[in-house]
Order: sequence, then structure tokens, then C-alpha cells
Amino acid sequence: MSENVAAQSQSKTSAATEIVEIIKTVVYALLIALFLRVIFFQPFTIPSASMEPNLYEGDYIIVSKFTYGWSHHSIPFSPPLFSGRIMDRPAHRGDIVVFKLPRDNHTDYVKRVIGLPGDRIQMKQGLLYLNNVQVPRVFLGVTKEDSGYGFVRDVFKYRETIDGKSFTTNDFGTGEELDNTDVYVVPQGHYFMMGDNRDNSSDSRVPPAAGGVGYVPAENLVGKAQIILLSWKPGASILKPWTWVLNARPSRFFHLLQ
Repeated sequence: MSENVAAQSQSKTSAATEIVEIIKTVVYALLIALFLRVIFFQPFTIPSASMEPNLYEGDYIIVSKFTYGWSHHSIPFSPPLFSGRIMDRPAHRGDIVVFKLPRDNHTDYVKRVIGLPGDRIQMKQGLLYLNNVQVPRVFLGVTKEDSGYGFVRDVFKYRETIDGKSFTTNDFGTGEELDNTDVYVVPQGHYFMMGDNRDNSSDSRVPPAAGGVGYVPAENLVGKAQIILLSWKPGASILKPWTWVLNARPSRFFHLLQ
């Protein structure tokens, strides 16, 4: 009888030890994942069309956290542990950047860096001017796009070049709301961001009081978008496994960003 009791006790001890080991393994794995997420890379899903034709809704991108150094926004939930940036390195014009929306310091936004501290930015007749010089662009053609409001519109595509970095932009014409603006002078310690879908992007051209982005403090940068890892069309759902295949965009998998 005593032998059975001893065996049962030993079995319970062994089970408890195994549970503790499993918990420790899970905790270690989570800590390692958190460390990698904070220090090196973080995934993001694109929620809107503001960066088309370079990023589409449903693209799953990887952002490098170390490119610009680290701020408290590099940590999940942005705890106010410190101010400024550790090992700060400046962003460059043309970089695609994920940042925290300045008006709430919580929402993740993705745009392209257009202006650096001290730069003068202006839109005139749909043309982008940087420090009083028009940013060169080449017309690539016209495509059709469903507006989502019951009609199809023309989309004019251009290739713009800033500081030797070229990328494609979408434009709906020269009479849109943000096609003519005042001159924006970028404050020190801030950046001016714009979406590549120029007439379908609420960005630094729109002040925070009007629901826009405004100037973005350097501290709010999360990281540089490096690669589209995976991509799915709208309608894909983790709860609908068949959409993982039917709604996939394989042509966008592992696409390096510029």
C-alpha cells in the first residue's frame, strides 16, 4: 500500500515539475520574441490604400526597429520609460516609415518621408515642390480603379525621384483637396510624411486638428519598412482557412520595399 502511495506521490511531483518546465519554456519563448520585436524587427499589416501602388491593404510587412535607433515607442504600448532616441539615426527622404500618430501617440501609421527638418514643402497644381524645386516625375500611364462609391475613376501613375530614390505614386488629377497647399516648413526634430496615393492619404499636409498627421516628431518613428513578407486581398480571415489560399497575392510575397 505504501509503495502505491509513494508511486502516486512521485507521479504527482513529476507532473508538477513537467508543468513548471512547460511554463518556463513558454515564458522564455515569449521573452525572446519580445526582445526580437523590440530590438530588431516587428510585423505590421497595412489597413488602408493610402500607400498604393506600393503598399496594398492586406500587405504584411516587416519593419526594422534598429534603423533609426530606439525610442519608448519601440516598446509595445509605448510606456513612457524615457524620452528621445537611443542610438539615434536620421530617416532619409524616400524612406517608408512606420510611426506613432502624433495626436494620440498610439495609432500606427505608415507613410513615406518627404521632408526633413528645415525643408520647405508645397503642393501646387498636384505637383510636389521640395525647397522651391519641383520633385521630378515621369508619367507612367492611366489605370482604372473602383472608387468604392459606385463609380470607376481614372488613376494617373507617375514615377517620382527624391534624393536618387524612385517610387511610383497615384494621382487622381490636379483639382483634389490637397493639390494646392501653403508652404510647410518642417520644424527641427520633425519629419514631413506623405502617402504615395497622393489624393487618398491623410498625412502631414493635414493638421492634427483636422484629423491629419501634421509634422511627425523623430521620437515617434517606430522603424523602416523593409519587405512585404506576405499579402492577402480584403476578405481574408484567420477564421476562414480557405481564404488563406483563395485571397493570397503570391506575386507580392517577399517583395523588397524602396
